[in-house]
Amino acid sequence: MSTLERIKDSVIGGSAKKVKEYTDVAISEGLDPSTILNDGLIAGMNFIGARFKKNEVYVPEVLMAARAMHTGLSIIKPLIVKAGVKEKGSVAIGTVKGDMHDIGKNLVIMMLEGAGYKVIDLGVDVPTEKFIQVVEEHKPDVVGVSALLTTTMTQMQDTVEKLHAHNGKTKVIVGGAPVSEKFAREIGANGYAADAASAVDTVAGLTAS
Repeated sequence: MSTLERIKDSVIGGSAKKVKEYTDVAISEGLDPSTILNDGLIAGMNFIGARFKKNEVYVPEVLMAARAMHTGLSIIKPLIVKAGVKEKGSVAIGTVKGDMHDIGKNLVIMMLEGAGYKVIDLGVDVPTEKFIQVVEEHKPDVVGVSALLTTTMTQMQDTVEKLHAHNGKTKVIVGGAPVSEKFAREIGANGYAADAASAVDTVAGLTAS
């Protein structure tokens, strides 16, 4: 088994210790940092993401895999920056004003980072103005807006509408327990994600177009 396969399997198994060990080995073998990232760390998270989508693994396994992946990422990040490896794109994500839930949002962040995207985490209880400010400052490729309470769905609508009014080019995806694809279309969102794994697919579709 190659070192890259060992890294991938260690991410899937959620072993941060083994990911660190094999990432160090890969570096000592002279493997390119982008190869370690794509064929080892991201490959492992993609596998977990696909299984999560099919309900074959659950949130604890995803969290363990993400933690393991981040261990490897922290080792190779300086090398990636040095080598000038480009990220796939950038996503700003936050939970709308009035909503303090972040587990779903955090899962989406882990999946996106695991897939090679730069993520700007705005946190929870984020007012519309903060979303607009981040778009101005960071110019992310996609903005993710999350809500878990039915009572904050009107706030989500306000945020999406004002983001589009402020900058018609801004691509916005929405998600969260009470949100549906129909609702996403009604409020003018560019995409909808039912779960964390789908969010990666949705972002990939929007950044490719």
